[in-house]
Amino acid sequence: MHRDEHRRPSGRTTVSATSSTTSSATPTPVAPGGGRGRFGSFGPVGLVLAGGVSVQFGAGLAVTLMPRAGALGVVTLRLLAAAVVLLLACRPRLRGHSRGDWATVVVFGITLGGMNGFFYEAVARIPLGAAVTLEVLGPLTLSVLGSRRAINALWAGLALAGVFLLGGGGFSGIDPVGVGFALGAGAMWAAYIVFSARTGRRFPQADGLALAMAVGALLILPLGIADAGSRLLNPTTVALGSAVALLSSVLPYTLELIALRRLPSSTFAILMSLEPALAATAGFLILGQSLSAAQAAAIALVIAASIGAVRTQVGGARLRAKAPDA
Repeated sequence: MHRDEHRRPSGRTTVSATSSTTSSATPTPVAPGGGRGRFGSFGPVGLVLAGGVSVQFGAGLAVTLMPRAGALGVVTLRLLAAAVVLLLACRPRLRGHSRGDWATVVVFGITLGGMNGFFYEAVARIPLGAAVTLEVLGPLTLSVLGSRRAINALWAGLALAGVFLLGGGGFSGIDPVGVGFALGAGAMWAAYIVFSARTGRRFPQADGLALAMAVGALLILPLGIADAGSRLLNPTTVALGSAVALLSSVLPYTLELIALRRLPSSTFAILMSLEPALAATAGFLILGQSLSAAQAAAIALVIAASIGAVRTQVGGARLRAKAPDA
């Protein structure tokens, strides 16, 4: 989430998807020395990986907070804190937008809130690495369906094999309700990617993201109050929830936004495919969630399928771009 994002779109994917759309419309200044800038050639990749680590360790911290506030309570604290920070930072203009603009940002906010809610309900029941692996199937399915090349059947088969291994041949060893929530989060992530791009075309900078985050927070708020009640007002809980928002939303969104000024969107998508591995690492280090050999192989298969699907989509786009000159 968890670039929400893209980030993402966890939440994290939100800014990444939005910024990748808007950045292509405006030229990016090229730094002296071949455009590498002060980050060096590895800089943008390092920023994206740092953002991914931040997201997954933030999710690990969120799991430890759930006994205090419940899954929906944690989501509420995260979205509220992130919305406040983004609204103060962006100060989005409220006037001058069409009904279509507001409809788009509201749907974006719904998908953002739903993605986070489903994901945190999943990690409350199943290991973090497994939850992220299942969630990644949403964007992977979107990528496969968006390309008509036959090789995508291979990537789909690899992903299904990974899911089969992850479930031990039938999910008998994993809470099926948690699996359902993780798959729901994946479906919302796919929708979130679509509406993140649409929002980026209608709103400048990260204004649409800030407004959508506020919409998502307001929608989740009644559920969080029903789930956690007065526990949401506990100072320690509020502080930890704000830390989750910082690690899972504000920090990764900022790092990804900087990186995407210098990083091709295809490379960014491949790096996002590594999130199941980062989640498994965070689950092990923070929560003591170890993986069996079969589960590790399952995560590797889903990562390979995601990377393959991204590369196939990029390759197909390049061929279509060259076709008129042939």
